[in-house]
Amino acid sequence: MTNRTATAFLASAMLGLALWSTAAILGHRAEPWDAPGYWTIAYPAAIALSAVLGMLFPERPWRWAALLMFMQCVVMFAGGSDLGLLPLGLILMAVLTLPAAAAASLAALVHRGREQV
Repeated sequence: MTNRTATAFLASAMLGLALWSTAAILGHRAEPWDAPGYWTIAYPAAIALSAVLGMLFPERPWRWAALLMFMQCVVMFAGGSDLGLLPLGLILMAVLTLPAAAAASLAALVHRGREQV
């Protein structure tokens, strides 16, 4: 693993942890997706952050989006969430990752296109 890849993994994990922790704390919920501002603020911010990460680290950018989105699990476990619906939650997070991965991939494509000009 290169230093650049390690930096991307760390940046994605820390941004995800900060975003989802903030959403959970401000929403007074253990699970970020239960917070009132999830769909209007936190989730769009996650997609935007995924695009930024894809532009900064264009090598297989879907990874940064997936890690950022799945950091919700860490926040949920830290908040004391019950694991009874974990399989369903993982499926939901995978589906929610798709737009973020698409944004990261598109941003990486645009970034590579600019480098070639």
